[in-house]
Amino acid sequence: MNSPKYCSTCGSELKSSIRDGVGRLVCSEESCDYVFWNNPTPVVGAIVQQGDHIILVQSIGWPKHWYALVTGFLEANESAENGIKREVEEEIGIVPKSVNFVGLYPFFRMNQLLIIYHVEVDENAKVILQTSELSDYRKVPIEEVEPWDTGTGHGLRDWLRTKGYERKLTPLREIKGE
Repeated sequence: MNSPKYCSTCGSELKSSIRDGVGRLVCSEESCDYVFWNNPTPVVGAIVQQGDHIILVQSIGWPKHWYALVTGFLEANESAENGIKREVEEEIGIVPKSVNFVGLYPFFRMNQLLIIYHVEVDENAKVILQTSELSDYRKVPIEEVEPWDTGTGHGLRDWLRTKGYERKLTPLREIKGE
């Protein structure tokens, strides 16, 4: 994400300054106290389990071998649990049966805080992919799924541990494609 150049309060240019011991962008207008804090964006992610498989999705524009968890931005005035229910239903067209918290994971490259859940869906429900954001999906047997070394892969690895599968994080570039 690009840093802003202008104050969102008064429109003056932003300048670099030290605030709370950290370099921040602050308003250049002395009468304005705006500080761009650059807080991380909350993102919800779902390890979607359908029977003995995990549903992974591929975003439009990703390389053909990249699949990941269902994710999305948390909306204003929305709990993380309701956010992940909404995202699962929007992206794969299935209403979750259960939602259980897995953990919080920083994703520094995108300045995001990932809030990961395990979501169970009906074993017979049909995936209806949201084609405006996603290009494909894959159902991977739980015992074969490989967690990746970035973003949501850490949450998937931790959830797999609770199921008795000890997996190392695979560098995303080394995950096999078809």
